[in-house]
Amino acid sequence: MTTARTAEYPIETLFLDRWSPRAYDAISIPNPDLFSILEAARWAPSAYNVQPWRFLYAHRGDKNWATFLGLLDPFNASWAHTASALVIVISDIIMPGDDTRPDKASHYNSFDAGAAWAQMALQSSTMGYKAHAMAGILFDEARETLKIPERYKIEIAVAVGKPTNPNNLPEAMRKREQPSDRKPLCELAFAGVFPS
Repeated sequence: MTTARTAEYPIETLFLDRWSPRAYDAISIPNPDLFSILEAARWAPSAYNVQPWRFLYAHRGDKNWATFLGLLDPFNASWAHTASALVIVISDIIMPGDDTRPDKASHYNSFDAGAAWAQMALQSSTMGYKAHAMAGILFDEARETLKIPERYKIEIAVAVGKPTNPNNLPEAMRKREQPSDRKPLCELAFAGVFPS
């Protein structure tokens, strides 16, 4: 079940076609497809071109699948188990120095990782897949289990797969299984100062 979305101003249709379903066809994803999705994320812009994002992934049914699924909270695990791949997006919280400046704390790592996630989602959509980002992660367990160094922030988990009929979802999720609309642009963009 999908609904048509319309933009207030002209934009490419790929932005309207992208959405985050929870009903996935429980099939594998070929390596070249997953790597194309991650390749698109790799080309995201970043401050000083430091590319702070890193991607840890598991294919459906591989030796890492149960581990990755177990790092999601119960709600997300209840539907993400039918995805084709799970990706954990992390970002380096240290802005690396060079000959002119030392390493320092980054203020942009999460912003840049968000850009990478957006490109991952858009590439998925253009290939007939869909990607759904999940904040419901067991963060401490994920850090320990996946041996993520302290200098990396766990940002988000992403389920990737081919969307399918939502009938296998619980009723409450089934009702929400359609593209959502957005607030009007006039509520999000302001000329000059923030409105009071």
